[in-house]
Amino acid sequence: MMEEQYLQVMTIAGSDSDGSAGMQADMHTFFTRGVYGVSVMTACVAGNSYGIGASVTLPTDFIDKEFALIAEDYQVKAAKTGMLADSTLIETVVENYQKYDFGPLVVDPVIVTKHGNLLLEESALQSLKDKLLPLATVLTPNFYEAEKLTGRSLSEEEDYVQAAKELQQMGAKNVMIKGHHLKDADQKDVKDYVLLESGKSFWLSAPFYPTDRINGTGDSLSACIAAELARGKSVEEAIRFAKEYVNVAIREEINVGHKYGPINHWAAGALKESADF
Repeated sequence: MMEEQYLQVMTIAGSDSDGSAGMQADMHTFFTRGVYGVSVMTACVAGNSYGIGASVTLPTDFIDKEFALIAEDYQVKAAKTGMLADSTLIETVVENYQKYDFGPLVVDPVIVTKHGNLLLEESALQSLKDKLLPLATVLTPNFYEAEKLTGRSLSEEEDYVQAAKELQQMGAKNVMIKGHHLKDADQKDVKDYVLLESGKSFWLSAPFYPTDRINGTGDSLSACIAAELARGKSVEEAIRFAKEYVNVAIREEINVGHKYGPINHWAAGALKESADF
């Protein structure tokens, strides 16, 4: 048998028909980072740049089969989760991830959008906290998701610090809390807080760009972390690189669709390996 030519990374997420977010954003990211993407589809969303028109979840026996067939044939070195809409989906993913070896797991807990809109059923929140978070090598909640998971209001920097500690206590090894998008004309930057398993912590800051071309930012960040872990980077290196990746993808705006558009994976894909972030 010929040696595998490309590292394989897996996304466990929903399909977004307009290509800007979800599984499609993950695959764009994998491609630009030079890894081969495989997927376990959990749901399908019909939508465009104006919004979502319909969505369906896939049967759990089909999801089980996706996991089994990927495990049978591919050597997945890292994976990430995206939208898991209900308790049944979460529990199905957890059972399969415990059954097979797919390497480190990046959990993007898709609960609330960066604008505060709820995406996860309330009844599923406890399943996510109790069953999925303990599997997370890296957890990447946005501002609202960190508040929802911890029940803590994040208004000061110390609140981020305490929330990250609480998320580690829930089982996540490394935590990256993504900063608040204030919808404020005076906002100059977005600051993310990172707490590593070692106890090391730091802030990552990038300019705030007042654009509607930000669909798939969180998906792409977590996918990039997974890709970099598969490629041998440390957790800190993977997080720092992913932060810069999405910063470039937002900064270099592209016009696709009419309203809320995608980030620019082509521009982000040009980042150099030797760059010091």
